[in-house]
Amino acid sequence: MTLAELFADNGPLAEAFPGYKLRPQQLQMAEAVESTLNERGQLIAEAGTGTGKTFAYLVPALLSGGKVIVSTGTKTLQDQLFARDIPTVRDILKVPVTIALLKGRANYVCHYHLEQARHNGRFRSREDIVDLQKIEHYAKLTQSGDKAGCTGVAENAAIWSQVTSTRDNCLGQDCPHHKDCFVLKARKDAQEADVVVVNHHLFFADVWLRDEGAGELLPACNAVIFDEAHQLPEVASLFFGETVASGQLVELARDARAEALVVAKDYVHLPQAAEALEKVVRDFRLAFRPEPAKHPQHELADKYPKYAEALDALVLKLTELAGQLEKQAERGESLAKCFERAKTLRETLAAWCEPDDSDAVHWIDITPNGFLLHATPLNIAELFRKQLYAGQKAWVFASATLAVNNSFKHFQHELGLWDARCETWDSPFDYKQQAALYVPRDMPQANSPEFTAKVVERAWPLLQLTHGHAFLLFTSLRAMREAHELVTQRLKDAGLDWPVLLQGQGSRTELLDKFRASPNAILVASQTFWEGIDVRGEQLSLVVIDKLPFSPPDDPVLSARVEQLAKEGRNAFIDYQLPHAAITLKQGAGRLIRDETDTGILMIADNRLVDKPYGKVLWKSLPPMFRTRELDTVQRFFEAKRQHGRETQDN
Repeated sequence: MTLAELFADNGPLAEAFPGYKLRPQQLQMAEAVESTLNERGQLIAEAGTGTGKTFAYLVPALLSGGKVIVSTGTKTLQDQLFARDIPTVRDILKVPVTIALLKGRANYVCHYHLEQARHNGRFRSREDIVDLQKIEHYAKLTQSGDKAGCTGVAENAAIWSQVTSTRDNCLGQDCPHHKDCFVLKARKDAQEADVVVVNHHLFFADVWLRDEGAGELLPACNAVIFDEAHQLPEVASLFFGETVASGQLVELARDARAEALVVAKDYVHLPQAAEALEKVVRDFRLAFRPEPAKHPQHELADKYPKYAEALDALVLKLTELAGQLEKQAERGESLAKCFERAKTLRETLAAWCEPDDSDAVHWIDITPNGFLLHATPLNIAELFRKQLYAGQKAWVFASATLAVNNSFKHFQHELGLWDARCETWDSPFDYKQQAALYVPRDMPQANSPEFTAKVVERAWPLLQLTHGHAFLLFTSLRAMREAHELVTQRLKDAGLDWPVLLQGQGSRTELLDKFRASPNAILVASQTFWEGIDVRGEQLSLVVIDKLPFSPPDDPVLSARVEQLAKEGRNAFIDYQLPHAAITLKQGAGRLIRDETDTGILMIADNRLVDKPYGKVLWKSLPPMFRTRELDTVQRFFEAKRQHGRETQDN
């Protein structure tokens, strides 16, 4: 059966889904994916919201007869593909395809570390003890060991770090529970399956391990399909770089101390060295201001007087712990593993301290309770191209947001995809009839102190019009928190008891569930909610975006890239910053219309969208909504659409 027959109005898909209609864009994308798989080629595919891109790549992938890896940007979509979408397509096509889900090892219960957690008793709260008991019960019943299946224990619960393994602290074949290992079982299933569902982080972790000659997590395959491919450049930069995190150092110190108490009780110098390292990690963080920040390495000595001394102490104590571990490594495999970790961290830290002339920026990310020392490559295109031509594979890069003003040059340049076929399919939604883009007049400058208050003031009539049912999306956490206070106060003054949800007051999943279940809900959020969110119908009728999402000018990686592009004689704003902002803005705007019956308002409060010459590039990259700058016009638009919707329902 051809793809045209499969996607036809009277085909198998139509039989499976009541109300199914052929979408030419979906069929065209499926045909492009099919030819790419057959030719072992490269395809960049932008498919607008509502195209049905998931089925457009799954149908030809499952019919191809080859081994396929599907990589997603989020674990949520990964679980959805594995549990729902791929089995559905398999049943419709009636093909004997086996499927495996593979996540990073931190997602699987580790029998050894579960046992250690119970014996060591390093609990921070009573909640940890209760969670541990639930996990122990789950570990006896589960086949997969995937922590997502452990009901009653939050995905971000503190106990998970104690009962899962990392690449650093896994004992491998020396583990007493090796034959029962959930990670090994998941990898074995992946090796044997026809379709393996992973996420971008795991994909690049595997690429990094292969480049290091340390083995292969993912099986050899005939095709790799990236969904949410717009996230790839950022994830690739992370994995092609090097990082030393405070958490790694603290975990090493704690593991070394715990193992020393078991197999080297008579050697007091080891726990002392571990405690000394843990102390200097805390001291190093205290050398900086309490609030989070990002700085290039070359600025640190001038900005922070205690930095140089704290760094020397960190290097010294890590070196001393490595020396003590080396002396005791023969007394147990666990101590030998700790020594290997200490040695690797010491080498990475030494390389960070003394940058060579490589095309990488060395910088620090200061978090509320710790830090990360990064060496990030400025150009990953050549590194990624090595993967593209390592073996005869087909590569498909799919997303709703890859092109900027109908050009894929930005995405191609980031990943070196100069040989790829580029295709774009517009959304089947009638945006001019379904959505209004409103840019209010007379807004202050985006960097002015009163800007956020003015955003809320201009959004307030729309919130009343839509009775809540809104996302308010901000480009900074500070603005998000200020807006939350202002909206809460306005509702109180108006005597309206509408729920106002704030990013950070629960996990993303919890907040979304509350939003969907609460009439009149308003969600105030930052970048976390700009993408990967699907709320259909009246429940989301208004999306407000405060500013154009340009990366902060003081971001160390951005600054270094701008400098590098300038040296190459290129315009960093036009070639990098503007395309990046356009793609991010498209993601935020894409939250509004998720179905052909949805209607709503997108308010972008930043006048640069209209006033600046480059604004045209940005709004031309957005869906073709009805556009206005007048409040009464957008109010009439929404009222008319709402009235039409009621009449349609009545009929």
